[in-house]
Amino acid sequence: MSARAQTTPTTRRTALNKLLTLTLGALPLLATAHAGHGLPTASHWHATDTAGLLLVLGIAIGLYLLSRRE
Repeated sequence: MSARAQTTPTTRRTALNKLLTLTLGALPLLATAHAGHGLPTASHWHATDTAGLLLVLGIAIGLYLLSRRE
């Protein structure tokens, strides 16, 4: 047997899980925002905000119309 520590799939998986947790936990630290985010007097919309709102509205209308069918 070699002098190196034996690694098993379980210890390798545990190490990868810890690394993944630390990496994903640190991602919000990289987030930055431009002027207007979080400020009550400087709100603004992005195209994806509008698209998401329209999508939810369309789903809600569709579900309403489907619920009326009997």
